[in-house]
Amino acid sequence: MADWEIRPASAADVEAVAELRAVVLRADLERLGRYDEYRVRQRLRDGFAPAHTWVIEARGAFAGCVALRPAEDAHWLEHFYLAPELQGRGIGAAVLRRLLERCDRAGTVVRLNVLRGSPARRLYERHGFVFEAEDPVDVFLVREPASAVSP
Repeated sequence: MADWEIRPASAADVEAVAELRAVVLRADLERLGRYDEYRVRQRLRDGFAPAHTWVIEARGAFAGCVALRPAEDAHWLEHFYLAPELQGRGIGAAVLRRLLERCDRAGTVVRLNVLRGSPARRLYERHGFVFEAEDPVDVFLVREPASAVSP
C-alpha cells in the first residue's frame, strides 16, 4: 500500500496514540498476564515525546505512530503501532525501512524491545535486528547501522 505518509507528532496526538497502543498490545499483554486497561494507556502518556515521534497516516487518516528516541549509545525505536486493519499491507515495513535508512546514513545503532512472543519480532528481524537480551516480559533487539554500499 503506497498511500501513506508520516508527519511529526504533536502533543494533541497523545490520546489517539494511547488508544491505539491499548488495542494493538492487548492480546500480547493478556497472554503475558500484564494487561491493565488504565496502565497500558498511561504508560504511553507518561513517555510520549512528540519531538521524537511521527504519526503515520493512511489515506489522510490516523493509522499509527512510531518514535525514534536518541539515547547515549543508540536510538530507541519505540511506540511503533499500526492500526490492526492496516497490518500486513507493507506500511509498517516501509515506515521502518525509512527510519532505518536515516539511522544508517547517520551511523546510528538502533535498539528496541518487543513483548515476548509478539509476531512483530519477525518484522524487526527481517530488517536486521538481532537478539541482545530478554527478561520475563520483553525481548531486547539491536541493529548496527548498515554499511554504505557502493553502486
